[in-house]
Amino acid sequence: MDFALTEEQQMIVETVRGFVETEIYPHENEVERTGIVPKELGQEITRKCKDLGFFACNMPEEVGGAGLDHQTFTLVERELGRGSMGLTVFFGRPSGILMACNDEQREKYLIPAVKGEKFDALAMTEPDAGSDVRGMKCFAKPDGDDWIVNGTKHFISHANIADFVIVFIATSEEETPRGPKKKITCFLVDRGTPGFEIRNGYDSVSHRGYKNCILSFDDCRLPSSAILGEVHKGFDIANDWLYATRITVAATCVGRARRVFDYALPYAAERKQFGKPIGANQGVSFKLADMITEIDAADYLTLAAAWRLDQKLPANREIASAKLYASEMLARVTDEAIQIYGGMGLMDDLPLARFWRDARVERIWDGTSEIQRHIISRDLLRPLGA
Repeated sequence: MDFALTEEQQMIVETVRGFVETEIYPHENEVERTGIVPKELGQEITRKCKDLGFFACNMPEEVGGAGLDHQTFTLVERELGRGSMGLTVFFGRPSGILMACNDEQREKYLIPAVKGEKFDALAMTEPDAGSDVRGMKCFAKPDGDDWIVNGTKHFISHANIADFVIVFIATSEEETPRGPKKKITCFLVDRGTPGFEIRNGYDSVSHRGYKNCILSFDDCRLPSSAILGEVHKGFDIANDWLYATRITVAATCVGRARRVFDYALPYAAERKQFGKPIGANQGVSFKLADMITEIDAADYLTLAAAWRLDQKLPANREIASAKLYASEMLARVTDEAIQIYGGMGLMDDLPLARFWRDARVERIWDGTSEIQRHIISRDLLRPLGA
């Protein structure tokens, strides 16, 4: 395992970081103030991303993407993590689940998503089914060659800009030794489909401008051609997606933490109290030492997990460890950065309070910290029969 960046990877890192600093940073304060990303601004970010050749860089070359490997794409996500998610979402990374599209679906969904002609969103969570995905109540019943869907999804990220949604819906139930278990099927649902509504979700303290939405299905009729993959086999597709999203969360947390550290370090060197820089005091200097150690550790955990995917090695535990550690690391680093700044750290003149608020959700979405610990401990104990 070699963590040294290739010349190409270094160029990608510098290019994406430059993009974030010039195209994202200048708009962050306004998005934070209003909670809104103007449509024209989102389109401009997408256009400039296309001009750079980075749109859909996570997708294989065979469908028009850049075909980056997991490790290199993780570097891209790390740099994007420095910026506001409400803005970087327009950088364009279609869901890898779309690679499961059949020929007809490729032309209608996959290819337009790769070209940036359509945006997708992914829906699994429900009001009564968060970590307990099998508890979902959104249900599709067969009706001839169609399916009739009823139910609600919520906390669906950026569905407000989506042209279609990748939705996981219960389609059957089976008895198991542990009780009834839902069988899940994945559907592709177009915005505007009769009986399907996308509406604004809840106001969040984290990632303002990056909207969550509520999806409602009221006797929504979907053809069998809308099924992605096979009936009752939605979890086979979902597992691949969860790998990618959890590495993305970890990488995002690392990028955000490095930006936070870039505020804390020079301030500690320049700010003087009692006639000397506050960084000369161990109360501050030791904080910096702990912060950079944790950031580097999270970075290496994340890159190692991505490397395992590239090597086609089992990576479930490693990905869970990266997501768990990086998300909790970001919370500690942002909190310590504010402590170093003192009262100014909480003022709107600086973005530290925003980073602090944004950090809170990272321990919840894409699998809570508790779920990650469950995955890790299960991976360790199952081989021993426990």
